[in-house]
Amino acid sequence: MKTLADIQPGQGEEIIEKEARVTPRTQARRVALQALYVWEMTNEEPAIIIQSFHEDERLLNLDFDLFKGLLVNISRQAVDLDAAYADYLDRSVMMIDPVERAIMRMGVYELQNNPEIPYKVVINECVELAKRFGAEEGHKFINGILDKASKQLRPLEHQATS
Repeated sequence: MKTLADIQPGQGEEIIEKEARVTPRTQARRVALQALYVWEMTNEEPAIIIQSFHEDERLLNLDFDLFKGLLVNISRQAVDLDAAYADYLDRSVMMIDPVERAIMRMGVYELQNNPEIPYKVVINECVELAKRFGAEEGHKFINGILDKASKQLRPLEHQATS
């Protein structure tokens, strides 16, 4: 079985119609997730991870600024991001699978820092990442946690859509 760090776009994967429509922003989130996983496992500096991903040609066809912003800022703010969703967990943050933890950090980061992106879009992007890279039922867990976090982080947006 491949690990998250081993997965590269197009590597041995059958291209399906949906994949052909992946936006540069979605691709940036996918690669940022891979980079965050590497960071979590190795504690390597983001700049070194970026250089390695560049050398491996993983940074093609994506929104580089979004990718870099996610990797650098989430790695710097990981403890605070974890605290923002920890109350909604049924276990400690460190008991969460590293892939799912990275996805939740990304979701909370975007909910906090990208108000121009609707909360439903943030959650959907994270759920799709979980379906692609996470555990079999992990997307349901992430959906529930990020939905609760979004109500706390974006109460006015939730009221407007209710």
